[in-house]
Amino acid sequence: MKVILKEDVPHLGDSGDIVNVKPGYGRNYLVTQGLADLATPRNIKEMEHKLRVIKKQIDAAKAEVAEVKARLEQISVTIAKSAGDNDKLFGSVTSADIQKALAVENLKIDKRHIIIDEPIKSLGDFTVKAKLFGGELAEFKVWVVKQ
Repeated sequence: MKVILKEDVPHLGDSGDIVNVKPGYGRNYLVTQGLADLATPRNIKEMEHKLRVIKKQIDAAKAEVAEVKARLEQISVTIAKSAGDNDKLFGSVTSADIQKALAVENLKIDKRHIIIDEPIKSLGDFTVKAKLFGGELAEFKVWVVKQ
């Protein structure tokens, strides 16, 4: 019996795969649990259409990520903090501060996706990374100036 998997099933296949299984396993477990549909010509065409739509969405997201990455790598953000002697900051620059500075530049990056290698506790320029969709990393400059 051939079925189309709707979800990833361990030791059987990934979502969208057409697999051959024993009739009892297909009817009594996969179909009733909503993990698979019977591989009829109509269901196969429907699944192929869904896969094409998903592929278009992924391609659009990748293009958007490439655009954001290119824009991030071209800009540098400036953050004003109060500092004491020897250009030491009172506190440190956090990912929330960087998120606010990026929002001024019309870039919406979640603060949890901003990676600061070591704490920024002094004035100067630093390289910071942002984790984007699909595991892409974009580096940009952060300038910390005296307030």
